[in-house]
Amino acid sequence: MDSDDMHYSNDVESLHDDDYSDDYDDDNNNNDAADDYVDGADDSDAKITEINFSILNESDIREQQEDDISSVAAVLSIPPVAASILLRHYNWNVSNVNEAWFADEDGVRRKVGLLEKPVCENHDAKKLTCGICFEAYRLSKIHTASCGHPYCFSCWRGYIGTSINDGPGCLMLRCPDPACGAAVDQDTINLLASAEDKEKYDRYLVRSYIENNKKTKWCPAPGCEHAVNFDAGGENYDVSCLCSYSFCWNCTEDAHRPVDCDTVSKWILKNSAESENTTWILAYTKPCPKCKRPIEKNNGCMHMTCTQPCRFEFCWLCLGSWSNHLNCNAYGTAKQDETVIRREMAKKLLEKYAHYYERWASNNSSRQKALADLHQMQTVHMKKLSVIQCQPESQLKFITEAWLQIVECRRVLKWTYAYGYYLAEHEHAKKQLFEYLQGVAESGLERLHQCAEKELQAFLSAEAPSEGFNNFRRKLAGLTSVTKNFFENLVRALENGLCDVDSNEAGSSKGRSGRGKGTNRATVLTYDNEWYCERCTYANVGSATECAMCDEWSCEKCTYANVGSVTECVMCNQQRQ
Repeated sequence: MDSDDMHYSNDVESLHDDDYSDDYDDDNNNNDAADDYVDGADDSDAKITEINFSILNESDIREQQEDDISSVAAVLSIPPVAASILLRHYNWNVSNVNEAWFADEDGVRRKVGLLEKPVCENHDAKKLTCGICFEAYRLSKIHTASCGHPYCFSCWRGYIGTSINDGPGCLMLRCPDPACGAAVDQDTINLLASAEDKEKYDRYLVRSYIENNKKTKWCPAPGCEHAVNFDAGGENYDVSCLCSYSFCWNCTEDAHRPVDCDTVSKWILKNSAESENTTWILAYTKPCPKCKRPIEKNNGCMHMTCTQPCRFEFCWLCLGSWSNHLNCNAYGTAKQDETVIRREMAKKLLEKYAHYYERWASNNSSRQKALADLHQMQTVHMKKLSVIQCQPESQLKFITEAWLQIVECRRVLKWTYAYGYYLAEHEHAKKQLFEYLQGVAESGLERLHQCAEKELQAFLSAEAPSEGFNNFRRKLAGLTSVTKNFFENLVRALENGLCDVDSNEAGSSKGRSGRGKGTNRATVLTYDNEWYCERCTYANVGSATECAMCDEWSCEKCTYANVGSVTECVMCNQQRQ
């Protein structure tokens, strides 16, 4: 993929925040929704500006850094090297530098080591003694910082080189004299340091501009050298770098909207923590009654023998000694042992975790595969399909749009399983709505993914233009639009914490169960002056008496979304049921 294609692909992927936050237009509930999702590079750039983040490469970073240094130097009437020292001490915050300087210039100078006059005078001396090696040198072989303490070039190089090798702390380098706090500026580094040390110092300086700046962060993708500048706050922190990696600005984990950062942090910790090993041990092993070491049963009979040096023999079922064991088939009314209860609880928790983790991991791997398929589509298959079907690539963008929607929906669906794991068991109404919205969204996504992945292959392997290609276009665009709508509803509900669910049976009976064309509703859940259609989950405005989306009907044979006026499916000629 060339750089322009990658930038275009990434721009589109980063637009999901706008798509999920904007109100859905009832008049554009058909294929226009997919057209709005991807509308060329120019439109993508405009939307990126709206979500207030920008991507910076190294030249952009250096340019901004130089602009800040020049600005401070001009306002405070000081040399650029002094302005650079000030900005490093104040984490590259121009406003803080100006405020502190005008409030107490002398205090700021002492704090950062910008001396107005040297503390060590060396008038009319032909030779000076180096303060480190104590050798006398001509003035041409001696260099001093703003304090005036003299050191030879060789000692300066050793001092500077050692500081730079110690890490970014070299950016706050002071005079070698222990009692002196004068700053060593970049001019001194450039004059005396070796080429290798100057290069390291320069890298530290550039990185400090990002790492000490609250508005910028490095992209966490391995090998990526781009930075992201985030210009505005809010609850949405998902950003997307030019390397195609999307991440959360707040926690720098993978992009995880609509799930909050705390839930993601707990989930990731749970996935990697040793506590899961402990949970497995509690669920599938039993402690030896004598030495208490956990034992896993690996043979058919119940006669267990502990390992050396214990060698205690006992019954696996009742944990009683095998030497006087007769049978343990009779049910006892005695209270269960605390260990047994704890083991059963751990087993249930492990089964719950396994359920959600398996689906989280499966959607994650499916998303990675979809990203690879998208890349393959953009770089290879689009050109091939354009030749086979005798259509320009601009008319095939509906396929790219479908794959972009699949990638984004897989990301959302993945994190909804982390959300579901931590959803309180006692909140039955919320759990019911969550699982319903998640279920219809996942079902729609599977239909879209199957269509884009499998049905497209027939047209890629064709030798001539196919008569059914236009029908395939309508089907794929329709599935893209409907799936997008499903996930918009899911994201909107989760971001509101499912807090507007009417959990009372009376409230449910007052819902808009009479609304909609051809909908089948057992219970209608109201949501923030909107109502969800039970057939398609579209969030209709409260004043509507019919579902705006259900003016379409899905074919039972091929799932294509047909307009309400037709009586048979335009894709497969199946009669409307």
